[in-house]
Amino acid sequence: MEYRIHQKTGDKISIIGLGTGPVFDMQEREAVRTLSYAFENGINYIDFATAGAETFRYAGEAFASVRKELLYQVHFGANYETGEYGWTTDLETVRRQIDWQLKELKTDYIDYGFIHCLDAKSDWKDYQENGILEYLQEMKAAGVVKHIGLSSHTPALARLVLDTGIVDQLMFSINPAYDYQHGDYARGSASERMELYRRCEAEGIGISVMKPYSGGQLLNKDTSPFGQALTTCQCIQYALDKPGVLTVLPGVRSLEDVKEILGFLDAPESEKDYSVIGTFTPKDVSGACVYCNHCQPCPAGLNIGLINKYYDLAVIGDTLAADHYEKLEKTASDCISCGHCDRRCPFHVGQSERMKKIAGYFGK
Repeated sequence: MEYRIHQKTGDKISIIGLGTGPVFDMQEREAVRTLSYAFENGINYIDFATAGAETFRYAGEAFASVRKELLYQVHFGANYETGEYGWTTDLETVRRQIDWQLKELKTDYIDYGFIHCLDAKSDWKDYQENGILEYLQEMKAAGVVKHIGLSSHTPALARLVLDTGIVDQLMFSINPAYDYQHGDYARGSASERMELYRRCEAEGIGISVMKPYSGGQLLNKDTSPFGQALTTCQCIQYALDKPGVLTVLPGVRSLEDVKEILGFLDAPESEKDYSVIGTFTPKDVSGACVYCNHCQPCPAGLNIGLINKYYDLAVIGDTLAADHYEKLEKTASDCISCGHCDRRCPFHVGQSERMKKIAGYFGK
């Protein structure tokens, strides 16, 4: 397993996590076996915005003895009183649900307590006025919640909540379909969405990725907006390449699903290459570096993706980006303008000219 370190919390987070949405639908023995297998193979980050209540009991059985080695996302606003997922901003319901979830999970603390699924200003207003935000903050002050997170599909609303400074982790839907304006949750322009990812990186806010396959649509050529199916490896790599992303949380419904997503770790680079989507990019993305490094290898040895990333972050005020740039073995000033990257870039970025601009910005 590969891990990324959360800039704010210091947590070591597996790049492959678990989305537990379909887990409730398994038989208990199968579910416990599946969850245990995930842990045994290095997955340490689990999201509990699940579709059914049974998931919590299954996870309690599978993880109780190794709880301290795992990181849980628990959502303040997810309601399972009917046995199925529901959404609520009623304070007493949220209190009952958190107590119940802790009991079922056999734990007395939550690593990341989430402001749950806010997509409109009215949701955020209700969340505050009904006392749920205050309750979440009280739980943090008491040490029951270690860190506060936010789940949203809407860049504008995410920015509004991030402005409060209370959020350490953002759960956001990242995939090529949504980023390129296809699907029900394709909210915000491609550039607006990328600006959100860059902001998270610059401010040390980690991103955990939900819906990496666009609800499965990207895995089927008949439903993919690109007219051809992408693979799980391509979708996972796409999300991991975005600034701020620490972990990707595919939903799993069987042991085979877990084995498939773990296969990403040993897959050759050719199977992770998602450059085909470059032929479908919207106008406001074409010509913009997305840090995919499909232009590699650089004859001069430059890490073109990282150079672009540190430049973009420095421009928006990330004070650490310039330091990271200076520590690169090769910087933009080492570009020999051979045009190799220009010819290979699937997103039509004029990297040779961009290297001159970046070298000028950093003064070397």
